[in-house]
Amino acid sequence: MQSTQPVRWLSGLALVALAGIPIVSWSFQATQQPPAQQPAAVAAPTNPTLAASEQDRQRLMDLLHITTLRLGPQSRPEPQPGRLGLVNYDESKANPYPDLPDPLVLKNGKKVTTAKMWWNQRRPEIVEDFDREVYGRMPKNVPKVKWEVTSTTKGMNGDFPIVTKQLVGHVDNSVDPQITVDIQVVLNTPANATGPVPVIMQFGGFGGGRGAARGGAPGAAGRAPAAGRAPAAPPVSYGPPWQQQVLAKGWGYATINPSSVQADNGAGLTQGIIGLVNKGQPRSVDDWGALRAWGWGASRALDYFETDKSVDAKHVALEGHSRYGKAAIVAMAYDQRFWTAYVSSSGEGGAKLHRRNWGEQVENVAAPNEYHWMAGNFLKYSGPLHVNDLPVDSHELIALCAPRPVFLSGGSLAAGDGWVDAKGTFMAGVGAGPVYKLLGKKDLGTAEFPPMETALLDGDIGFRQHSAGHTDAPNWPVFLDFASRHMETVSTNTK
Repeated sequence: MQSTQPVRWLSGLALVALAGIPIVSWSFQATQQPPAQQPAAVAAPTNPTLAASEQDRQRLMDLLHITTLRLGPQSRPEPQPGRLGLVNYDESKANPYPDLPDPLVLKNGKKVTTAKMWWNQRRPEIVEDFDREVYGRMPKNVPKVKWEVTSTTKGMNGDFPIVTKQLVGHVDNSVDPQITVDIQVVLNTPANATGPVPVIMQFGGFGGGRGAARGGAPGAAGRAPAAGRAPAAPPVSYGPPWQQQVLAKGWGYATINPSSVQADNGAGLTQGIIGLVNKGQPRSVDDWGALRAWGWGASRALDYFETDKSVDAKHVALEGHSRYGKAAIVAMAYDQRFWTAYVSSSGEGGAKLHRRNWGEQVENVAAPNEYHWMAGNFLKYSGPLHVNDLPVDSHELIALCAPRPVFLSGGSLAAGDGWVDAKGTFMAGVGAGPVYKLLGKKDLGTAEFPPMETALLDGDIGFRQHSAGHTDAPNWPVFLDFASRHMETVSTNTK
């Protein structure tokens, strides 16, 4: 008799890796070759988390009938067989696909001319493409979350008295009691507030230290620093911490721990919210990845904020840096309740144009240490297909945020943030502009890339490239200025 217990597909992978049993390598050739010319397998990595991630990625490749994946570019000068070559930072080579998908043309070729056509016809088409090919589908049967305030304390942040609430969102795990998901959120509001206040919620921030500030996730075992990114520079002061800048405006701030929703590795895909919904089984090729899952967690935190009398739930903003910048723009695009977002150095898979050949590429995100952010179908665009075959691009992700204000940010090439492609992010903002204008809002106001540290804040899409490296610190005051300008612009033109 067959057991009714779900098969724990990845449960033994770590032990397999430690036992020395060979595991399929991810060092594929850049172009397809006959089987006889395929390179010999490279010794399996010793990190069990990465080894399990590699096996799960190989399983998705098998489902998609992909035998070979291209490896993304590198910035290190030493040779790495199979790579696309050195990362491109040459503007003359950056735009091989200048014609982006038109966000205001239906798939049948008809032009979108009204807000009603956008909401009822074109927007659903774009969402479907992102669901199927890029970020994955969120299941319809995601369990409910019951929020608990585990503690309420009074304290100080600098000169500001605050009330801190430790929150835990208990996800109903009756479908699989062996998997527990407890969403961790900390909410801080001014102690002297006389009514509900706006709140800026940041992805990450748990665990402290430079890793958290740079977008590192707790529990992200097996992750090496992204190729092409400069080592962490010594801390530089950009004024008061962002939390104190928020409190100085009379607002509150919150942090959500993404890894309490979904682990930041492929080995964890049979755990967390993705694993819970799948009852411990591995993903199908169009199931949601970690970015959608983290966004789902932020939306559930917003559910709680809507019940808390200290929070102005109509003015809850998102902030994320690096991989959490990707999470911020994805969450903003899919949940129309969020007021605005600060999207910092999000790079490939975030606000950067996929089709732009600068810095991080589709092939980098398809690697074993990042593929879990995306749907399994995304692997196709590093194998038999190419980036220009994608039915959507990131300007349409930004367009999904319309008509709500979005602030885009990145650092400089000289300081080590070229990998995230600030100009490609700006170009995506330009490409989203027509949708904002159709809905009665303002675009960036220019298609010309602005000089370093020039803030574009007059429209509903904001942008500034700072001269520092891979950090969100320099643009916090700029974003708070941008958000303040849009305090009373929550749109009723939604459907």
